[in-house]
Amino acid sequence: MTTTRRMLIAAYDDAQILDIACPSGALDIANRYGAAPPYTIELGTLGRRAVRSSAGVLMAAGRSLEAVAGRLDTLIVVGGVGCEDAAADERLLEQVRRLAGLSRRVASVCTGAYVLAAAGLLDHRRVTTHWGWGERLAARHPDVAVDVHPLCIRDGNVYTSAGVTSALDLTLALIEDDHGPTLARSVARELVTHLHRPADQAQISLFLAAPPPEDRLVRDLTGYITGHLAEDLTPTALAARAGVSPRHLTRLFSTHLGTTPARAVRAARTEAAAHLVRSSGLSLSAIARRCGFRSPETLRQAFLDHYGVTGDRIRRMPDMPPPLTAPRQQTPVA
Repeated sequence: MTTTRRMLIAAYDDAQILDIACPSGALDIANRYGAAPPYTIELGTLGRRAVRSSAGVLMAAGRSLEAVAGRLDTLIVVGGVGCEDAAADERLLEQVRRLAGLSRRVASVCTGAYVLAAAGLLDHRRVTTHWGWGERLAARHPDVAVDVHPLCIRDGNVYTSAGVTSALDLTLALIEDDHGPTLARSVARELVTHLHRPADQAQISLFLAAPPPEDRLVRDLTGYITGHLAEDLTPTALAARAGVSPRHLTRLFSTHLGTTPARAVRAARTEAAAHLVRSSGLSLSAIARRCGFRSPETLRQAFLDHYGVTGDRIRRMPDMPPPLTAPRQQTPVA
């Protein structure tokens, strides 16, 4: 009888330290809250060599990947700016393929999907990765169905997650699969995090799609918009709040966000409403009021314009539909 769940985290130079810390920390807390069987957590590298994270922190490995034998519960491959070098290292890919064959399930955090894809483990699967790296992953591996909108995707026994802190969402999902929602909730409370964000929650919104606006006025207004969706957010009201003319406000939004104030407000309201449709039992009328739409019909039209589907369809869909217009991209920082 299995007495522990062996969780092997595979790392390499220039890995993102949070991709290692989030899963290992959450699994450790699960053990302290009574996970039965408990998790055995190991950090493995080629040759059991210490690896340096992209933050410069040197991490000692407990296991040599080449020496791991016997059944594993889960192989977790981390991401980071070193992912492309790791994906080109045939020695690492050979071990990842071998270890995947020993594992009940395989997971990647962030750009760890690059390594799994290079090892041939993601062919003909739907996967996610950090939003800034998805286009290159899809171009490099045309047999992999890359969707950068959800936080996590499970396809068979392969789990992939988005960037960095979504490693917590992934690990909480694994804990819930193994031990049920009660333990997962306890771990989330200990971590002071959500339990847990819907797997299909969008990785980015309009105001995270680009670098934070350099203009402080625009930056302050975007924060105000997202926190006051039900209030008067007309260009005139926003301009008055900022102490500028509506014309000047429009110029600022066009320069720093690539859109108008009215379109920015409508996109923020629509995205917030879509997440409420997915995560709550509220009626469309209640959601419309909460998010600042004049009527359910106005909200329905916003869903059609932004996602191409109605709110009822969004509620029934297994995954959140992507916006019809892709957000502006920034330089990737896996």
